[in-house]
Amino acid sequence: MDVGRRHILIVDDNPVELKTLRYYLQEKYKVTLTSSGKAAVDFLTKYTPDLILLDYLMPVHNGAAVLKEIRSRVETKNIPVFFLTGQTDADTISECLALHPAGYLVKPVAKAALLAKMEEVLG
Repeated sequence: MDVGRRHILIVDDNPVELKTLRYYLQEKYKVTLTSSGKAAVDFLTKYTPDLILLDYLMPVHNGAAVLKEIRSRVETKNIPVFFLTGQTDADTISECLALHPAGYLVKPVAKAALLAKMEEVLG
């Protein structure tokens, strides 16, 4: 069923956000959900998704820490990562952009805007 479909990993500690994003993407993409940065890093030891949607504000390991971990590994360093967050303050945005994500989208994000940004990166 998922043969040939791009694989998207969504990392967010908010279950409503996870369900919403899965709903937006499941028609076109294979979607995996994780609810913490640790779960995402563990997932990435076994699988390599085509793109990661990463929440910034999470307990224990925030999105910046997770992206640093992703970039530190040869197997995962080239995976495009979008920060998808409600954080709009200049310090947070600067910290995130310094990590060179593929994008920074502010929640709540419209389905059409999300899909368009993902298509820009995935082709």
